[in-house]
Amino acid sequence: MTRAGSRSPLAPRRTLPATVVDDTVAAAAVLLDKWHPEDSSSGRSLFLDSNTPDEAHAFLRATKDLHRAMLFYASGLTTSDLHAGGHGLIQAQELLDTAMRRLQLELQILLSSLPNVLRFHRYDDDVAEEDRQGLTETSGHLRAVVEAMLAAGYGKECVSIFKARRRASVAAALQRLHGFSPSQQQATVQKLAWEQIDARMQSWLAAARAAFASVFVGERELCDRVFAGEHGSVGDAVFAAVADDQATSILAFAEAAVARAKRAPERLFRVLDVHDALTETIVPNIVAAFGDKSEVTARAVTLAVTKVGDAARGMVASFEAAIEKEPAKATVAGGAVHPLTRYVMNYLVFLADYENALANIYSAEQFTDTTDIGSGTGTAGSSSSDLSMASTSSSSSSTQRTLSLWSNPIGWLVSVLMRKLDAKAGNYREAALSYLFLANNTHYVAKKVGGGTKLEAVLGEEWAEAQRAKARGYVDVYVRAAWGSKVLRGGAMDEAVLEAVAMQERWVAADEDMGEALRAVARAAVVPTYRMFYRRQGAAARLTPGDVIGMIDGLFGGRTTSHSSSSDSCLVSI
Repeated sequence: MTRAGSRSPLAPRRTLPATVVDDTVAAAAVLLDKWHPEDSSSGRSLFLDSNTPDEAHAFLRATKDLHRAMLFYASGLTTSDLHAGGHGLIQAQELLDTAMRRLQLELQILLSSLPNVLRFHRYDDDVAEEDRQGLTETSGHLRAVVEAMLAAGYGKECVSIFKARRRASVAAALQRLHGFSPSQQQATVQKLAWEQIDARMQSWLAAARAAFASVFVGERELCDRVFAGEHGSVGDAVFAAVADDQATSILAFAEAAVARAKRAPERLFRVLDVHDALTETIVPNIVAAFGDKSEVTARAVTLAVTKVGDAARGMVASFEAAIEKEPAKATVAGGAVHPLTRYVMNYLVFLADYENALANIYSAEQFTDTTDIGSGTGTAGSSSSDLSMASTSSSSSSTQRTLSLWSNPIGWLVSVLMRKLDAKAGNYREAALSYLFLANNTHYVAKKVGGGTKLEAVLGEEWAEAQRAKARGYVDVYVRAAWGSKVLRGGAMDEAVLEAVAMQERWVAADEDMGEALRAVARAAVVPTYRMFYRRQGAAARLTPGDVIGMIDGLFGGRTTSHSSSSDSCLVSI
């Protein structure tokens, strides 16, 4: 004898009179006749169009009754009931099959009524409350239909319809977001010029953020709502079938594009944009939707930590190598700011906006092998736990920084530039011009770094002030070298001044500020000495102190001034 509570809840009581079961089947037949999937009602929905609120509930109850009736008829209480039971079983089975076809139709109608992008939550401000409530109500209807089909043994049909409809919706949503199909574009990346890839990558950045923040997260929630409770594993399988390959196609496009970037330094900024998009929003949303153990998450983390990281380090290494390969003998006329200085500093100004990304990529916690600095190699993990590190800033104060590629990539690149400028300065024949070149270029670097810029935050205020002090020091040395011992220590000063001015007439200053500094230091060094010379020489001197001041003021883009019209007036002023 069966113990109480051990029998399936769907198993009929053997004491239930057959007539009651027959009546239940007959009542179900009436309702099914009204909502037959192949008559005029096929375009309407039990859940969305019915004027009788309880009719959908009654239909679902009828499917349960038919399933119980099948079990009852199949049990065959006595030998004499077998023939009748067989007839009842066939009828109940046919009716249940009709009911399931109706529910398949309902499932298609309900799924078609959903938007491509599902937003359930109140924090989606751009979604009206009415639409949000409608989505919640529809997902409730879907759950009821799914549970009825699974309970009746029609899970395969249910899952097939659900997957097909939602895959199409997700594909349409992604197509609309990207403006192109990532899976199709991935195959053509190798044939595109970088400019075309870059344009698509710019679209990818916005679209991928939206896709993983809304499309896939919404799809995950729909599956959780519809396949709830004991059907959770079915929901996981359905979501994976709907979303996994479409998510990986989005990531695959980025993988192919990053691979095409290779080691070209000018493409670094786009690669770092991809890094930021992945670490800030995409990977966290992938973990939320797909789970931290999923293949999609593993692929996204590998892309963010390994592939993007390797590409970025390779580009920084190429940039460093390009600075190093610049010929030291390639100087510029007049000691001006070298084009290399302008290019590198403008590059680093933009790169400073990615300080946190670079810190993550070069983090010692990720890459422990720092023996081959500049090679762009390292060992990276690929678990989702890496992203907690990759999404946080690792910047520190300038006093805590050690100037190396791994601790401060931008600072390291600046130091490489400064060493190259020192080498170039040594190739000028005139010592004065060498120091003017260093003064101009160091001043340019200091000005790019200072003034509260992001680059100053990266390198530190102390570093910026040190460069300004170096520039002032170079100016002082330049003035002593340019005006020479004959001017600054007396002697044939007239000729010496004229020679010094002639030599400097075609030399240039980095900007107006540097020009004024050069003139001011020269005036302070030369004019007092020349005044003493002028006092001794009197009318025999070819130049007045005013003449000397005027000539100095005319150097480096300044305007020649007239401080006196005669030696007498100058003598009076002294």
